[in-house]
Amino acid sequence: MKIFAPFAGIIRYHVAEGQKVTTGDVLATVEAVKLEAPVPAPGPGTVTALHRENYSDVIGGEVVIEVGS
Repeated sequence: MKIFAPFAGIIRYHVAEGQKVTTGDVLATVEAVKLEAPVPAPGPGTVTALHRENYSDVIGGEVVIEVGS
């Protein structure tokens, strides 16, 4: 499943590729100005891809993480 950035900002990952996650685990945080939004896992699986570098700029709606079964 593809995980998207909720809005434009800077992404900080809390997981690594190959890591197993469960529903609700916080995968990353997107930060803009003084607003931070957690990016939770919608379901269980294994992180298969991190699409951006840690602390890089992202655009709202951009794919930032992929989680597979």
